Amino acid sequence: MRQIGHWVGGRAVAGSSGRSGPVFDPARGEETGRVAFASAGEVSGVVKVAVDAAVEWGASPLARRAGLMFKLRELIDGQRDELARIVTREHGKVLDDARGEVARGLECVEFACGIPNLLKGAHSAEVSRGVDVHTVLEPLGVVAGITPFNFPIMVPLWMLANAVACGNAFVLKPSEKDPSASLRVAELVREAGFPDGVVNVVQGDREAVDALLAHRDVAAVSFVGSTPVARSIYETGTRQGKRVQALGGAKNHMVVLPDADVEAAADAAVSAAYGSAGERCMAISVVVAVGSVADRLVEAIAGRIPGVVVGPGEDRASMMGPLITREHRARVSS
Repeated sequence: MRQIGHWVGGRAVAGSSGRSGPVFDPARGEETGRVAFASAGEVSGVVKVAVDAAVEWGASPLARRAGLMFKLRELIDGQRDELARIVTREHGKVLDDARGEVARGLECVEFACGIPNLLKGAHSAEVSRGVDVHTVLEPLGVVAGITPFNFPIMVPLWMLANAVACGNAFVLKPSEKDPSASLRVAELVREAGFPDGVVNVVQGDREAVDALLAHRDVAAVSFVGSTPVARSIYETGTRQGKRVQALGGAKNHMVVLPDADVEAAADAAVSAAYGSAGERCMAISVVVAVGSVADRLVEAIAGRIPGVVVGPGEDRASMMGPLITREHRARVSS
């Protein structure tokens, strides 16, 4: 059985807590590995490595940071297919969706390549009599990202690219359901030439999250997930004096008015429901049909459902991959 551990100080590290969780191939329902669950002590050790790395990295020239970001961009671009396959094997979404996710994550790295221009300060003279204002942008030190299972490449790169480009050391706690993609990204960070300890990955469950939120050397936390967890992370993190970005509850309603193009609306509804195995923030979980459009819309949607091919994500014929776990499927069905 494959053992999936952490990434600390530029190398793979096995878990030592004695706790772990299963990782599945959703297409086959087979357990393919065990992912380590970090203890609070292990998290503290990871943060210590990041603190040490942040000192030198935060003082590094912007040109150096940008140059390494360009290298990382090229490496990710060259590994698009490999990264997509890793996502498909553990999440289940079809390869085209996974490739799209990698492309969106790559855009975040490309944005961070322009960091010298983005971090320019400002100077406003005489804002009041004899008063000038200077704005100076500085790294915070160690920042953490807690990311969801539905986009194991894109969401970590939302956070990692900009955090690191701004001179911070980064600790990522990915979803325990599909942890391998983050480890591959960390390997590419090392190949790009970033100093050891600037990017770290700690696997785990709530114990690891709570440890990051409680650690005094973690200056900021970014989270994407459900609303109840987002609320808890925001309240806990801000109580500890941290900067917190907590993004939760993004499922949408789709409103279809009587004068809508019914064929286009039906296409959009089906695409939203089945894309990325239905496990994305853009998924349409409720369609609100206004007035006379309802019957026509239902008929148009029903006519499209038989054409949706559900199957293994690596099968080119599949239009929707399997849901990530049996438990998640039961929750969706309910």
